[in-house]
Amino acid sequence: MIKKLHDIGLRSEYAYTAAVASIGLSVFTWATSLRAEPGKGLDRADRWGIFIGEWAPTFFCLGLALSHYEQEEGSLMGKAHTDGERQRQRVGAP
Repeated sequence: MIKKLHDIGLRSEYAYTAAVASIGLSVFTWATSLRAEPGKGLDRADRWGIFIGEWAPTFFCLGLALSHYEQEEGSLMGKAHTDGERQRQRVGAP
């Protein structure tokens, strides 16, 4: 599944961005619910905030899985992949 998501263009950076955005959206929906539905009370606003807030861990996990896939594939920008290859060459592992 992670390979298919990566193949269609989803990258770890996008998933991390969605996670941070969902945290902000959670606070926004909580505050909006308090103002837009004054008779419903704090409980309803809390439910909205928690509902949206539960998306963040999912997006963070998806970002982590995509990041691991990108490191193995070599498409992750940075030194992690090249350093790992150098270490394997020193040890003689394939």
